[in-house]
Amino acid sequence: MTFPISQIAETALGQMFGGLERALKKGAAHAEANKVEESVYLDWRLAPDMFPMKRQVQIATELPARGLARLAGAPLPSFDDKEENFAALLARIDKARDFIKDLDMQAVDRNPDANITVPMGPQEMTFARSAYFLTFVLPNLYFHITAAYLNLRNMGVDVGKLDYMNAQQEA
Repeated sequence: MTFPISQIAETALGQMFGGLERALKKGAAHAEANKVEESVYLDWRLAPDMFPMKRQVQIATELPARGLARLAGAPLPSFDDKEENFAALLARIDKARDFIKDLDMQAVDRNPDANITVPMGPQEMTFARSAYFLTFVLPNLYFHITAAYLNLRNMGVDVGKLDYMNAQQEA
């Protein structure tokens, strides 16, 4: 059985963006309750050589939007990368969702075994279209959302696996 890229994208992005949204809302509430400037959370790094939490969210939203745009043959979205509070990061998730929703998913699914060449820093890499999404876009999405989640955990925010997975919690 095969699954079209669009179906995988809709399922994975819906779940992961929802989980990221939940975690960020908890982060905002934690900052407010503890009277800590939101910038402390947004600029927090797990390690000196890692991106701060806000950059993790920026990449987690931009990369799948740009990846799916490439697969659709659509112009790449523009993100400002100027988010300085939780509300702006949450708005960024909405912007990515809206952009992806407006893409031609039939074009995304077209020719899954055909090659696509994408820029990777100063170089280019060529993938089968389906492999590009499954082995580059999705793993990067998971990595950067996990890094943002771990930053929030490290700051004392009460987020757990159910938040990360955007799962319904039993009462």
